[in-house]
Order: sequence, then C-alpha cells, then structure tokens
Amino acid sequence: MQSNTSDSPTVLVVDDDPKIRRLVAAHMSQQGFSVELAATGEEALEKAPLHQPAAVVLDISMPGIGGFEALERLREWYTDPVIILSATDQEREKVRALDLGADDYVTKPFGTEELAARLRAAIRRAERLSAPDNQSDPVVDATDFKIDLAARLVYKDDEEVRLTRTEFDLLRTLAVDAGKVLTHRHLLQEVWGPEYGAETEYLRTFVKQLRRKLENDPSRPRRILTEPGVGYRLFLE
Repeated sequence: MQSNTSDSPTVLVVDDDPKIRRLVAAHMSQQGFSVELAATGEEALEKAPLHQPAAVVLDISMPGIGGFEALERLREWYTDPVIILSATDQEREKVRALDLGADDYVTKPFGTEELAARLRAAIRRAERLSAPDNQSDPVVDATDFKIDLAARLVYKDDEEVRLTRTEFDLLRTLAVDAGKVLTHRHLLQEVWGPEYGAETEYLRTFVKQLRRKLENDPSRPRRILTEPGVGYRLFLE
C-alpha cells in the first residue's frame, strides 16, 4: 500500500472526457477522497509516481497512450488498486484489463456511489494484504464462514466444513485476493495448473459445490459471486 501524506486517501482519476473528470472528482471529494486528475495516459504515468495515490481510476479509451498500455506500464511498479472505466461492456475487454492487473472494472455510464464503494473496497483490500500481521493471522472472515489458510480448515457456524483438496484450493485462491475479480483463466491455472485456461465447466462445478457447503442460500449466493463471462470473486462484507 502506497503511503499518503494526507489524512484522506488520494485517488488519481484518468479520463480524457472533462465532464467525467469533473463528475468523479466532485463526488470522490464529497466521499472523503483527495483527488488528482489526469487527461491522458502520458499525464497519468507522470502523476502516479509524483502523488503515490492509494488507487487509480483509469479510462480505457484515450488518445495517445491508451488505458491498456498505461495499466501495463503502471503495473511495472505500482501495486495498489486500479479500477478500469470503459464505455463498452465486452467480456474480452474486461478479461484483458483484469489479466493486465486491474482490480475491478466499471462500465460507463456508472453510478458515482457504486464507483466510490468499489474504490473503498479495493483500498481496504490492499491495506489488509499489506498489514504487518497479515501473515501471522491467516484467517479470512467471510461473515458466513471462516477460512484458516494455514491449517486448511473452513468453519461455518463454528462447525468444521469438510472440503476436498480442490475445493479448498479454489476457495483459498479466491480468499487470498478477496474482493477482487479473478478471471476464469487465472483461477484454472492457480488451482489446476498452467496448462489449463479454457475449462470453465470445472469452475462452475466446484463453485456450485462450495456454495452448497458454505452459502446460507446457495441459490442466491452472497459471498462467492459470479462476474458473468469473466470469473468469480469472494465478497467479505
């Protein structure tokens, strides 16, 4: 997590549309964020190291250095959250952004309340992962159930839930990056191996099993969420 000199987390908003920049800046300021603005990818790459933002909101379609290239170059050194903005809802574009290291994806037109909520969740996740005691207390609390990563145990209502090795490995992969959308390819390669990537039916089967064992209402999951056409995320709150 990058440090901030201000009491308010700094967010760098990058969009070539001045109306979008003004809208996001005004609302994020009301939500308690300190906002820096950039109109181009080039400007974003200059401002990010200067201001060390707690998160970046990055538009995909920009002249010059576009969002994908800016994201790729940011990820050479920047480890904090990046949320992508795009005017298209194409699954291929979402997957590409997430594979390049984006933490989340918001489609235009978007609600500023939703964007603020996703920013707060992404920043909390980054803070949790960088906390000094993160490794000494490897228990993930998803409210409905708890995951002891070190002991490879899962509890629901204080009762141990028996999971297969693959079920636990899938749940652990989701838990380590809780709150972040993980693509089908990422999950398959992490759990089944690098030669996998297209076998999405494996994920559907094992996610269904996890929901049956862990969700209070498996038909209406609240913790293990599907991102249609893209992947899954574990929602903690």
